[in-house]
Amino acid sequence: MKIGLNSYKRLLLAVFLVWGPFLSWAQHQPSLGSTARLMEMALAEMSNEKYQAANAHFRELIASNLPIPPEMPYHFAETLYQLGQYHNSESFVRKYLDLNGFKGQHYSEAKELLQRLEAPLAAINACNLCDAKGYRYVTCTTCNGEGHSERTCSLCRGKGIIGCSRCAGDGLITKKNVFNIVEYFECERCSGQGRLVCTTCEGSLLEHGQCPTCGGKGTVGSETVCNHQLPSE
Repeated sequence: MKIGLNSYKRLLLAVFLVWGPFLSWAQHQPSLGSTARLMEMALAEMSNEKYQAANAHFRELIASNLPIPPEMPYHFAETLYQLGQYHNSESFVRKYLDLNGFKGQHYSEAKELLQRLEAPLAAINACNLCDAKGYRYVTCTTCNGEGHSERTCSLCRGKGIIGCSRCAGDGLITKKNVFNIVEYFECERCSGQGRLVCTTCEGSLLEHGQCPTCGGKGTVGSETVCNHQLPSE
């Protein structure tokens, strides 16, 4: 049986209307298999006490924008605890409790983890050697720990001189006399030179001030977890 062109077009349209939304939905569905795979890999590393590897898998799962399994924040929090990242561990275990409440599969373990976190978090708050997240301060390499630095003057750009703003660098200023005639006079500010000694560096070519890297503290943060002990001599 032959089908006319118009009938064929109507048939294609009907197929599209029926299957089009389904195909579009299928194309945009996240890969649940990938989520399960990453979770299984992370849990396997945790069981072998390979927490750095587990940490990498958990972070890959977060970065993938795949659906996060409801128990994942607890396992990630435990991994971070084992790595000494106590501030981040607390954040994730509280997120787990917020999402799952007492119905969570690991509710009792999560509450116990919060108790374990109390001592290390208190140590972080009492330590002057690390930031609020427990990462060790290190000496600023820009100022070598001095908190101030010398750098090329930002105003004169290391030339030691700047243009005179009063005469716009011409060395002359103009005035109109009583007859409305323009007269030229030597600029008194720069003595007709058109330039002045830099007012910031005073001709030294260097600008002294607070270190821009550490903000005058002499130290900056690092990615090293602090042990709250002074380095041995």
